[in-house]
Amino acid sequence: MKSFLFFLIFFTAVFTTSAQQTKMAKSEDLKNVYDVQDSVMIKTRDGAFISAIVVKKKGITAPKTVLLQYTIYVRDKERDLKSLKEAADKDYIGVIAYSRGKRFSPNEIFPYENDANDTYDVIDWISKQKWCNGNVGMYGGSYNGFTQWAACKKMHPALKTIVPYVANRPGMGLPMENNVFINPNYEWSFYVGNNKYLDTIAGNDRQRFRNMMFKWWNSGAAYKKMDSIDGTPNRLFQRWISHPSFDDYWQKMTPYGKEFAEINIPVLAIDGYYNDSQNSGLYYLRELEKYNPKANHYLIIGPYSHFGAQREGAPVINGYKVDANALINTNKITFEWFDFIFKNGPKPEILKDRINYQVMGADKWGSAPSIDKMNNNFLTLYLTNSKIKSEKFYSLNSKKPAKKEFLSQEVDFADRQISNNDYYPDPIIKKEIETSNGFAFISDPLKEPIVISGSFLGEIKASINKKDMDIGITLYEVTPDGEYFHLSYFIGRASYAKDSTIRNLLQPNQIQSIPFVNSHLVSKQLRKGSRLLIALNVNKNPFSELNYGTGKIVTEENIKDAKEPLKIKWYNDSFVKIPILNNN
Repeated sequence: MKSFLFFLIFFTAVFTTSAQQTKMAKSEDLKNVYDVQDSVMIKTRDGAFISAIVVKKKGITAPKTVLLQYTIYVRDKERDLKSLKEAADKDYIGVIAYSRGKRFSPNEIFPYENDANDTYDVIDWISKQKWCNGNVGMYGGSYNGFTQWAACKKMHPALKTIVPYVANRPGMGLPMENNVFINPNYEWSFYVGNNKYLDTIAGNDRQRFRNMMFKWWNSGAAYKKMDSIDGTPNRLFQRWISHPSFDDYWQKMTPYGKEFAEINIPVLAIDGYYNDSQNSGLYYLRELEKYNPKANHYLIIGPYSHFGAQREGAPVINGYKVDANALINTNKITFEWFDFIFKNGPKPEILKDRINYQVMGADKWGSAPSIDKMNNNFLTLYLTNSKIKSEKFYSLNSKKPAKKEFLSQEVDFADRQISNNDYYPDPIIKKEIETSNGFAFISDPLKEPIVISGSFLGEIKASINKKDMDIGITLYEVTPDGEYFHLSYFIGRASYAKDSTIRNLLQPNQIQSIPFVNSHLVSKQLRKGSRLLIALNVNKNPFSELNYGTGKIVTEENIKDAKEPLKIKWYNDSFVKIPILNNN
């Protein structure tokens, strides 16, 4: 026992010494090879300070192009330094700047709110340094993707290109989607807002926030009381939910409307079909195409998650084994792009046209000059009230019903035993789908294989006994084997369907047209014999705010507003338009 203890102590000492030596060697290597300025403070025009790190190769005297990452995630000891060294190794200068209030910045932390102005000031500071040749490129994912678009709110002449992956768009995808507040950003606000670095204890405590959601759900309390139930004030959550419209608060964070016409630099965006916040990233590109049709922009998109799109994808996503050629190397493509823009290198091979998308099930890539040109036709299908014999579904038919009729649904918001709208794509392939509430509409079998490519849209015709409702619409492929392949979904608030900036309440007991357009984009080869299925429901579950339909501010409604169930008439001239790509 003593000999073993001696060995353990000796081994531990040797291992510790070895680890210390390795760490010292790495530190020495860093000093010998790189010039690291790790305590840079950049003053903004309004007197705030931004903390930054600059990494250059030693011995370099000529000014170089600067690659900037601007982020709220402070990982300055390992991950951030590694990425900065990589930029230096590839003959650039690497800079990472942290959002106002993070790392050494003495200011208060307000995610999203100051980044548009602050990125401009950081780029301006960089452009005036003797080691900068006047060219700045930006890259990175998620929040880092958002800050790149924020930098385009007012274009600095030194910013020459951006490479945003799965870019966030506050107010459009998160923390609300089509004006419905969803829960994931609740815990994220503690993760990034609790201290100068990252609160990994709160951020990793998924069980705490899951318990909180279900306590809120079961209590019937107003959504704005969520942090009271958690027991910890959430100042950012309260700040966000006070803006349920896509108002000036959200609009000023990144380019809005005609401001997109001023973006005249090359853009390479990367996103995923199963990125939860896909609506955010594609919002920017759709607006860019709308206001600046000649914009020099590119998109790479395939079967990737939020994290997969920022790396190399994954062979399996939510149980679905992706095609072999779907996997890409985001980092490699990024530096190929920078070399193409700044060093006259070849354009990344994957960029055959502006929009480059992987066709699931076909093991191939497609390309198009714009998002709208990903498809060249639509299948228009009506949500009829005709029950299919021997099935639990209604007919999804290409012929508009001759007589206007409806299906009736009643939703009791006081009932916490039943949840509605099972829309989340995990797993992507299911043996069964929820049919105990809502309605499912299924098409005839396809006579030939087709490619669905783009975002489905449509118009719901309905009348309700209240003033508002949140709806969910999910699109599936039902394979000849009887499996349900999740293709896309939409979740949104009826009162904002025609204008996300202004709430227009519904007139009770009158037929209303509720258009929807902002569904998740996808591309997939469907087999002959497959059928299309639309699941239509009212959104009622613990994972987002609950719209009781009174017309009051939704975050203030509670179970006392659930005395009268929501009664809906879904009319049979409601329709969906499925984007398809014909080869002939």
